[in-house]
Amino acid sequence: MAGGRAVNGAATLILWSHALAAFLFAGVAVSRLREKGKGLPRLTLVSALGLTALWALAVAGIEGLDVVTRVVEALRNLAWLGFMYALMARDRTAREHRAVSVIYGVVALVLVAGIGLAILEQAIGTALIPQLTAVRLLLRSMVAIAALLLLHQLYAAATPRARAGLRLVVFALGAMWGIDLLLYLSAYVSGSWPVTLTIGRGFVMALVAPVLAVAVQRNGEWTLQVSRTVAWQTVSFAVTLLYAAVMLVATSAIASVAGSDARLWQTAFVFGSTAAGVTILSSPWVRAWAKVKVSKHFFRHRYDYRAEWIRFTDTLGKPDDAAPLDARIVKAVADLTDSPAGLLLVPDGAGLGVGAGWNWEAPSAGAEASLVTHLATTGRIVELDAVRADTTDATESASVPIWMLDADGWVLLPLVHLDRLQGAILLARPPIDRALDWEDFDLLRIAGRQVASYLAEERAQSALAEAKRFDEFNRRFAFILHDIKNLVSQLSLVARNAERHADNPAFRADMIATLQDSAGRMNDLLARLSQHHHARAEELRPVDLLALAEQVAARRRAQHPVVVSGMQQFAQADPVRLEQVLGHLLQNAIEASAPSEPVTLALSGDAKRVSIAIIDQGCGMSPAFLREQLFKPFASSKSGGFGIGAFEARQLTEAMGGSVAVESRERTGTTFHVTLAAARTISLDEAA
Repeated sequence: MAGGRAVNGAATLILWSHALAAFLFAGVAVSRLREKGKGLPRLTLVSALGLTALWALAVAGIEGLDVVTRVVEALRNLAWLGFMYALMARDRTAREHRAVSVIYGVVALVLVAGIGLAILEQAIGTALIPQLTAVRLLLRSMVAIAALLLLHQLYAAATPRARAGLRLVVFALGAMWGIDLLLYLSAYVSGSWPVTLTIGRGFVMALVAPVLAVAVQRNGEWTLQVSRTVAWQTVSFAVTLLYAAVMLVATSAIASVAGSDARLWQTAFVFGSTAAGVTILSSPWVRAWAKVKVSKHFFRHRYDYRAEWIRFTDTLGKPDDAAPLDARIVKAVADLTDSPAGLLLVPDGAGLGVGAGWNWEAPSAGAEASLVTHLATTGRIVELDAVRADTTDATESASVPIWMLDADGWVLLPLVHLDRLQGAILLARPPIDRALDWEDFDLLRIAGRQVASYLAEERAQSALAEAKRFDEFNRRFAFILHDIKNLVSQLSLVARNAERHADNPAFRADMIATLQDSAGRMNDLLARLSQHHHARAEELRPVDLLALAEQVAARRRAQHPVVVSGMQQFAQADPVRLEQVLGHLLQNAIEASAPSEPVTLALSGDAKRVSIAIIDQGCGMSPAFLREQLFKPFASSKSGGFGIGAFEARQLTEAMGGSVAVESRERTGTTFHVTLAAARTISLDEAA
């Protein structure tokens, strides 16, 4: 009696599990028949889904050992192999050698042979049934093994990009042929058809159908349009089926090892596991987490992220109204959530001060240090409606200023960059009021990080610009100190020579000229200290180098012998800057020379280039100093030198399109060559 009830119960489970699988496969097949996608091969997929539904219906309505069921099962396997072959043939990068096609053909022949054996077994009666049954089971096992191997080959040969879409398909088909293989081998070894595995196969196939549906939805251009409610219910139903399958396997295992107390242990296990499952699933956090996962992986998102990000970056990088960066940042973030207004809060001491606003009347108060600490520590996006409803934690509620709640603020977005709070954006409530969900949080969090990096970079650029202004002031002051040193050196030499040559009228004339020149240069230095000063520069024009060299030499002859040699040359230059260049280099040559050794200014040139050589027989410079330090600021071979003269001389010469070269040997002397473009002059005959 009990055995009869067990048999009836098993038959009922086989019926309902396979009928459910048939219904689910038929539903997926119909959905694919109505959807004209261009993803995976559509015709072979619909055929395979339809034959699978027909096979499961045959198992439920007839039985698994009937010849019709076995023939439909072989046709089902042929359809799925055709689907796999179509996948392989479609992707050129997944093509293998002809051996793969041959393997598909051999497996198809084995399936056809299995159909023939099933028909032969039904036709000839029972005389050869034991042998035919064993051969048929072996053939079906071989088909399952070959199908699994081909499935692995298909996944391995696919491109990495295509594997993501095939992963669920491979998993579903692997589960189908895996349970088939386990069933056939168990039947071949035991000599009888395993009822428990048959029930398990029904439940496995019922789970395979939703997996294939998800694979369709996630694979490229295949789309499966279902509502969120239906998807949630489908996932819940699939979890219930999985739970039932696990319970069936677990209770069967308990029955095989528990002996006479099996019923008691089975009851305790089912009751305990069910109570634990209900407790876990009844948790609001678990349900919310599951709904978020379903929404993330089954449906298109609310936002068109490509369009939103293009608009976001365009607002930040290409403003139509040339608004300041702070205002553009607020507008870019507010546009993401359709907020009509926004306000930027920036660091102000220990708290936050009011920054730029977009369509927001700026309040007079900011935020205290407690809000800064909370936002910097947690990085949480603050929902102000939750603060109003007092459903958030006490620290967050206490740190939010009252004026934010009174101003009908909607959300407060922290701007964190490299673990430092760069500010926060307060957004106004959008026209269609709604609660924030995971998509809003994800998008706002990413946008907040992006604009925080913009703010951090802009503040770093401001700090760098300020440092450059100080650097420019220090640089200008260094040049001025160098010029002052040169003037002091000139005046000191004039004062020493005045003691010996005061009665010489020519010396007195040179001394007066030197004093007048020094006074003029000091006035220039005072003007250069002004932050609005621009270097005296003129347009490049023809300059008589011989006259300019004589002028520069005359100013120095009161302190040291200077000789000018060469023919008259004209250079395309700025006379003010060129005079400064010659002054720097001549002063360096005088300081490097003995008092009795003259310094020579030698002019030379051709039709294209002219040159002034400043030649001394002083101490000279080492090759290492020439290579590594000569033209670097603040590097000098003289004790107490500033190292500015050669550096500034080269910069001024290069600004006029020329160059400065140097030749020097220690204890022999140094020659600086200042080369400039030659200027063509007009003779009197040409002018006439």
